[in-house]
Order: sequence, then structure tokens, then C-alpha cells
Amino acid sequence: MVAHDDAGGLLPIKRTIRVIDAQNQTFREQEEPSNKRVRSLARVTSLANLISPVRNGAVRRFGQTIQSFSLRGDTKSPASGQKPCGRLTAPTPPKRRNSVLWSETLDVTMKETLSAKEIKRQEAIYELSRGEQDLIEDLKLARKAYHDPMLKLSIMSEEELSHIFGDLDSYIPLHEDFLEKLGQVTRPDGSVEQIGPILVEWLPGLNAYKAYCSNQLAAKALLDQKKQDARVQDFLQRCLESPFSRKLDLWSFLDIPRSRLVKYPLLLKEILRHTANDHPDVQSLEEAICLIQGVLSDINLKKGESECQYYIDKLEYLDEKQRDPRIEASKVLLCHGELKNKNGHKLYIFLFQEILVLTRPVTRNERHSYQVYRQPIPVQDLVLEDLQDGDVKMGGSFRGAFGNSDKAKNIFRVRFRDSSSGQSHTLQANDIFHKQQWFNCIQAAVAPFQPCPVPFEMKDLPELSEEGEENHQPFGSNAKIQRRQPSASGILCRFFLDTGPSHPFSPRLPTPFS
Repeated sequence: MVAHDDAGGLLPIKRTIRVIDAQNQTFREQEEPSNKRVRSLARVTSLANLISPVRNGAVRRFGQTIQSFSLRGDTKSPASGQKPCGRLTAPTPPKRRNSVLWSETLDVTMKETLSAKEIKRQEAIYELSRGEQDLIEDLKLARKAYHDPMLKLSIMSEEELSHIFGDLDSYIPLHEDFLEKLGQVTRPDGSVEQIGPILVEWLPGLNAYKAYCSNQLAAKALLDQKKQDARVQDFLQRCLESPFSRKLDLWSFLDIPRSRLVKYPLLLKEILRHTANDHPDVQSLEEAICLIQGVLSDINLKKGESECQYYIDKLEYLDEKQRDPRIEASKVLLCHGELKNKNGHKLYIFLFQEILVLTRPVTRNERHSYQVYRQPIPVQDLVLEDLQDGDVKMGGSFRGAFGNSDKAKNIFRVRFRDSSSGQSHTLQANDIFHKQQWFNCIQAAVAPFQPCPVPFEMKDLPELSEEGEENHQPFGSNAKIQRRQPSASGILCRFFLDTGPSHPFSPRLPTPFS
């Protein structure tokens, strides 16, 4: 939607946004009764906000908000920082969504006939319904307030907008269909007897989000790149300051479908938790929970493959000998992030399923890529060594050559089993936590290719700490490295947290649902 003047011409960006604000406000006033209670953001007790998505295994790896990996970040452009001279005006307060509990819509007589458990069940169902309405509203807003104005004002091309927004509009009918079916079984008093059968029928349709979620990494990269354009940054900043945005940036709206997906298992489990054991909805709710977890697993797998291919396409080779068919064939990116080498230079490391690739981030013609550094190391030929603090001096400064202040902490070494195949690399993490994560992740990848060590008692192994008695020891021997055996479940901390070169560690290992 773009505003026009009386002569039919396009209005400037600022006036266009004002028109959007006014029309959104009119729509709100027509849609919502004036007697609804409005709660402050600090007091809203939304069910979705009370339940943390990181408690579920699949949700944990799929549910992390994708973050910017541009080197500049989301800073304002110089053009957007210039304020026009004139009369100072108070900032317009952001619009707030009305929050009404289901129990607040009941009369006293009706409320007295329901048990506390049933009221909580209906509250959970109502929360699910309200979330669908909010999602539909936000999807429409993303199109009306962002996509269409930027297209009509030629702020971005149609191809760029299509790449960033994807098929966002196509998901609106999907959620409207759910609300329609839910409305058909809703009683006059607003209660719902059975929601399970509706969910079992409707949830498989969420597989439609596979393509959208798989494209998010590339879409975010393009959006971050376009933000460096002064016109784009100015438009987005004006939108952010307008009431209709609720102080959310464009990516927050584009990321809403993903964040909604990860809440479904939590919301359904909450409904089930407040459903009596003998209720006819129990079996179908349990089936619905299994269905949505399967949907998330499929989306997660597809997204992981897409992310892996995205980074493979970003690799640049200085020597054809660096190319390895195992890189191109990779479908799983186990972990990636920034480490420093012995000279203090920043490297970006990719651990694919079968090969470790060291790179240097480079930018040419506004295109960010990763220049392969030295020879990639296949995990079947990789030896991992733990280095204790102070074993190695890091950095190439002249002063460091004569002092003890540069003795490194949080370091480990990777090398070829056959030293003639390539050089070794001493790598440093930001802290002991990230060293442990990297060490465990590489260790788990290498383990299937290592000979079985002589059995030993786990209790005899010391904890891996910043200070240790052992010097560098190769993995695969009886080296005393850590107390616990490496396992996939023991090295996971974040999933699908798409970060840039500045982020120290981003693990990518699949785990079963909890």
C-alpha cells in the first residue's frame, strides 16, 4: 500500500508512513471494542511468554532467533542520523495489542460452573487462537507497511523484495483456515469442547513453511546488505519509529512465522496438561503434539541442509588443490565460528560432517565470502590435541617475543595424522566455555574414525579446566582430557543461531526431541 496525493502522485516516504499509521488506527478502532482492557507490557501474562522455547530439544535448535552476520551490524546510516530542523515533537507511543484473558469474557455465573482446571484449559486454547489472529495481522502488515511501499517507491527491486519476503502472503489462508475451523466448534460462551481433531487435520499443512524457513539465512544476509543503502535505512528507521511497528524492526516481522512455529508444541502441551485424563481430547492432543514435532524436525533438517549449502557457496579457493569433493557433498554443518590462529589472526572455521575447513572472511564488491586458508583437513585424517594454558605464545607482536604476557589461554591444535599432508593449526577460542564446545564438537566428529582406546575408568579423568597438569595430548590415545565421554547431546548449546564472523561458536548437530 502506498499513499497518493490528490493529483494521483506518490507521497514522500514520511507522509506515506503517516497515512499507514492513520489507516491502521482506523482499522483497529473498527475491529476492536473500546471497552477492552489494555495491559502494560510489563504485566502481560501471555502463555507463550511464560513458556521458554529452549526447554524442548527440537524447539531449542530450531527456535533461536536468527541474528545478523553483517560486519557492520544494524547501525544507522549517516543519512538516517540527520534530523530535520524544526519544532520538537514528542515521540509517538507504540501501539499495544489488547490482551484479554478468556476468563475475563465470562459472566460470574458461567465462571462458577467451571473447575479451575477447565478454566486453565480454555485459557490455553484461547491463547492459541489469539496467537493465530496476531500472526495473520502481522503477515498482512509486513506486506502493507513494508513490501508494497518499498516496491512502489523503488527503494528495493521486485526481485530483492521477493527474495527477502518469500511467499509470506501464501501462509495467511493457512492460518485463517484454522481459525475458521476453530470457530465452528466454539460454543456461544467461547469455550471449546474438543480441539484435538482440528489440530490433527490442520498441523501437517505447516510443512508449507519449509521453503520459507530454509531461505531465511539468505534473506537476512540480503536485508543486512540493503540496510547499507541510505534510502532503505531511512525508510526502515521511520517505520520503526511509527506506532504501527510496535517498536519491532522489519526482520522481527519476517521472523514471526518461525517464532510461531516453535511455540506450537509448547502451547499444545499446555492444553494437554490442563485436560482431564478421561477427556476425549487427550488422545488427539497427544497425536497432534507428535505431528508438530515431526513437522519441526522436517523443517529443521531442510533448513540445516540449506544453511550448509549457503556457506559452501560462499567458499573461495586460492588453489585448486584445496577443493575436496567432501566439501561439495556435505549436507550437515556441525559447527562454525571464529577462532584465532597462533599469529593472532582471525579465522572462520567450518566443521562439516567429513571435513574441517579453515577460512578468512573477505568482502569484495559488497559480497561477503570465505577464502579457504591452507589445506582442508578430512576428519578421518584429523588429530585433535588439547593444549594447556601457557603452552604456546600467541600473537606476532615484537613486544610479545620478549615477555610472558602473551602466553595463550583456551587453545587447542588440529593437524593431519600424516604431517606431510599439511601443516598443523593452533587455534584459540574466546574463553574456556567456547574452547570446550569446539573441542567436544570436533572430538565427536573425529570419534567414528579413531581406533578404540584401551578401556579405562571414567572417574580417573580430571575435568578440563583452564589450568591443567597435562601438556598437549592427541585425541585417540589414553590422554586425560575430560571426565565425560563426548556425546552429541553433551555439546549442544544453540541451534540455527545464524551469526556472523564475530560470533565465536555455532553448533549444528541434530538431536532427538525431548
